[in-house]
Amino acid sequence: MLSWFSGINGPGISLSDSSGINCMWTDDFIGLIFPRICSGCGNSLWKHEEVVCDSCLYHLPRTNFHLSPDNPVSRIFWGRSDILHAASFLLFNKGSKVQHLVHALKYKNRKDIGVFLGKEYGRDLKNCRFFSESTIIIPVPLHEKKYLKRGYNQSEQFAIGLSREMGIPCACQYLFRKYYSETQTRKSRFMRWQNVNEIFGVRETGMLAGSHILLVDDVVTTGATLESCVNVLSAIPDVKICLATIAYAKP
Repeated sequence: MLSWFSGINGPGISLSDSSGINCMWTDDFIGLIFPRICSGCGNSLWKHEEVVCDSCLYHLPRTNFHLSPDNPVSRIFWGRSDILHAASFLLFNKGSKVQHLVHALKYKNRKDIGVFLGKEYGRDLKNCRFFSESTIIIPVPLHEKKYLKRGYNQSEQFAIGLSREMGIPCACQYLFRKYYSETQTRKSRFMRWQNVNEIFGVRETGMLAGSHILLVDDVVTTGATLESCVNVLSAIPDVKICLATIAYAKP
């Protein structure tokens, strides 16, 4: 309710005790200066929408790979890595909204996209028996040089969203890159494997002994980067590993 007060300039109306009127005016004013737009289509967001509008969210190409152990992402690692299960949230195609979202996340400082997608996928994974028993989430790390240049790790942002929704701690201090590697874009499967082979290391392995690790990355194509990470993590005693990525791109 509005309340009257007597100040140095005479009677007036106090908005400080009203039911969020100040907040509404402030939000509307900020919205005029910095409009909230959908990261998928560019249209204005409604107040209840976050990062992506309801229409874009509904039409995102979800894979539902998490529901089946026999899916294209899991098959990548058959006979190559000792993992329990692997899945991706979305299908990645060139020129698609998914590519647009991932590009904005990686190169346009849109960390909120990673967190948002992590929360969305976390709602699926926390009810999936293959992933719900995970005890720790570890993102694929960037080399310090690339991290300083970009200012953040896009896979870590995805991991943060998963962590918040699934109630599982996210830890970035254990897995690290020993060497700087070139981008994987436009490399063949063998060249990707060469580019990341044996470049990862693990700190404080005793802290991870007996853990069920959910290892996450942004996009999986050939699986070379994730395979290299799994190889070093698998040396930890009694460890179990699952994989999850924002998107899957066919090689």
